[in-house]
Formats: sequence, structure tokens, C-alpha cells
Amino acid sequence: MGVNLRGRSFLSLKDFSADEIHYLLDLAADLKQKKITGAKGQLLKGKNIVLLFEKSSTRTRCAFEVAAYDEGANVTNLTNSQLGKKETVEDTAKVLGRFYDGIEFRGFKQSDVELLAIYSGVPVWNGLTDSYHPTQVLADLLTIKENTNKALDKIKLVYTGDARNNMGNSLLIAAAKLGMEFVALAPKSLWPEAELVKDMQEIAAETGARINLTEDLEAVEGADAVYTDVWVSMGEEDQFEERIELLKKYQVNQSLIEKANNDEVIFLHCLPSFHDNKTTIGREIEEKFGLKEMEVTDAVFNGKHSRVFEEAENRIHTIKAVMVATAGN
Repeated sequence: MGVNLRGRSFLSLKDFSADEIHYLLDLAADLKQKKITGAKGQLLKGKNIVLLFEKSSTRTRCAFEVAAYDEGANVTNLTNSQLGKKETVEDTAKVLGRFYDGIEFRGFKQSDVELLAIYSGVPVWNGLTDSYHPTQVLADLLTIKENTNKALDKIKLVYTGDARNNMGNSLLIAAAKLGMEFVALAPKSLWPEAELVKDMQEIAAETGARINLTEDLEAVEGADAVYTDVWVSMGEEDQFEERIELLKKYQVNQSLIEKANNDEVIFLHCLPSFHDNKTTIGREIEEKFGLKEMEVTDAVFNGKHSRVFEEAENRIHTIKAVMVATAGN
């Protein structure tokens, strides 16, 4: 029986089966190949898409725009809406659902994207909340598939750093669903919430996934992919000093990469990254704390193991797959 995602919202990978995730990855790979060969897409022709942004964005906004335009859709970027200010999320959803065929939301509360999905009547896509970042994880999985010669259920993925943020949560869910080996390498205070871990361990018991939460750097041994994210997420900028102290030993540097004992290991990061001091915040961190690099060293970020820019490009193709599968013609 084929996979049919028409009309579905994409709020978290918790809502999708392994077969559905694989379907989206296969569709993304097919759409990527068509774009490479110059084939003109019409799978969203005549569709109107609105992109709602409470948080700043580079890759998510650009990827949604390019993906929509590639397949013939019209796009509205809405960064100054009355959402939650003069108008409730419910009322905004009811209005936008009458105007548009699909809604992307990038903001803070997971409950907001869920309300949009309930009340709009059209597919809603989570472009990032404080809890989950599912479109990013699809790009991560596609990048892993392209850069290893293993099936995803044979992959060992090590996530190091702040493992209770939206990326740590989303990668844990993906690994559990797809039967992967997942290591959250982080201080115990920054492990994913116990309820989420329990739920994913129950899924893992069915899929054969292995989940390991640890503070032991030796757990990177045998990794096929090492992943990290910024130590301080949007909205937590007052916590740099605390996070640096907690996470400095979990930095992805050449020593950690060598602990994987796998010359083919790849490095992934959802970006942006503090791998040098060439940004405003990077310079401020160096002045205050004496650090020129944070979650990853520049040598690793720009080294032979890094696939971060291929991963960023794959945002286009996986987001396109989500929109085509759920709102396409």
C-alpha cells in the first residue's frame, strides 16, 4: 500500500512512521535529481504558500522560498503579523487557511504551530520551534544517506552538546523511528526530557534502535556521523557563560573526531555555527570568555569530514518533498 500524505501537517517526526519518513527522503532525492538536471517542476503550480516567522531565519526561509518557486508556487513572507499580539493564533489560522494552501511557521512555542494546524484546515509545516526542528532533520538524514554506504538502521549518530534543544529532540525521534543507534553526548542536565526519552525507548524496542544518553566522550567510538549545534539557542542569549562552562569539554574538535576511529565519519551542523570569531557574536564571546571557537573548531567545520554545506543545500530538497507530498497537485 502506497504512502499518501496529502493534507497532512508536518509538526514533528513523532507523527510519522518509518515508512513515511523514508518516502519523504526518497521523494527529496528524486526532486533533487530533477533540479540538478534542470527539469522544471509544476507540482505546486497555482498553490499559495505563506511563511510565518517569529524567529530570524536564513536557511529555513530561503529553502522554503526556493523550493516553492521551483515547483510553481506563490509565496508570501509574513514577519510582522498580529499573531498572538492583536489576534489569537486560532483566529489567524482561520484567516490564513482561507487565503493559502499551506502555512510554514517558525517560532517559539510548539503549541502555536499545533494550533495553526488544528484551525487552518490546510497543511502546516514546522520550520522550527523551541521543541522540534523536523524539516532540518530530514535534510540531515538525506545527507547521511548520500555520504555513507550504510542503510540508516545501521548508522551510529552521535549528537554532542545541548541535547535537550530542538535538534537533540528531533534527532532522537528520527533515530528511534528509523532503527538507528543514537548517542546523546552531553552533561546530564542537558539531556532530553525524561518523558520524551521514555517514549522513544518504547519505539526503539520495536524498531531495533539503540539509545544511549551519556557524559562519556568515549561513546563517540564507531560513529558514522557526529552532530552538534550552538550551545545557546535563540531566546537564551543570557546563558552563554553557564553553557560554555557546561559544554566546553563536548566541543567537536579533532581529538573528538579521532575518537570515532572511523576515517569516513562525517560532521554535521544545522547552522549557524560559532566555529570562528568572524561574526559580531563571535567577537563578543572572544572578548568576554577568551574563546575563538565554541561548539566546533574551525579545523573540523572546514575540514574533510564536514558536510555542513551539503546538509544546508538539502534543506531545499527535503522541504520541497514535504510541501509536494502534503499540498502538491
